[in-house]
Amino acid sequence: MAEDEATVNRGEPADEPFPLLIAVTPSPAERIRLAELLDGIAPLLLVADLDELRRLIAAPQQVAAPSEPAPVAALVIDSARSSARCGEREIDLTRLEHDLLTCLITEPARVWSYAELHRSVWGDEGRERKADVQSLVKRLRRKLHDLGTRATIDVVRGVGLRLTDHQHARVERA
Repeated sequence: MAEDEATVNRGEPADEPFPLLIAVTPSPAERIRLAELLDGIAPLLLVADLDELRRLIAAPQQVAAPSEPAPVAALVIDSARSSARCGEREIDLTRLEHDLLTCLITEPARVWSYAELHRSVWGDEGRERKADVQSLVKRLRRKLHDLGTRATIDVVRGVGLRLTDHQHARVERA
């Protein structure tokens, strides 16, 4: 094996151990909390139970890798035009849609509660109606689907909402 093939990104030998944190908890909220607390400390594996952990660390199956991965188009929010685009497609966003999507993208690992989103998007204290946020999210999901992006808005049960596939999303400001 060539020397450059035996090293990983930081120049460490590929066969040397590296720290890996494994957390087992059935609570999705607890897994999110742990991910936020331990972000950047070490690679982190979060699983719901020991059976899931066993499946993940079992001997890998031989799978044919694709010859070249398909390029992933980024979801781009254009604040100046109040639009979203992915590849060649573009859609217009209302002010509320733009503000909600911007919240979700600018803090990608965060799970936003309905109350936090309502305060950030509508800017009014005390109202914080969950139905307003749910209605807006429903429209945004439809637009994201029509746009052809892999990004979508997921519900974290009992916690709130987050954007999935946030690695390929960004906001452009004028």
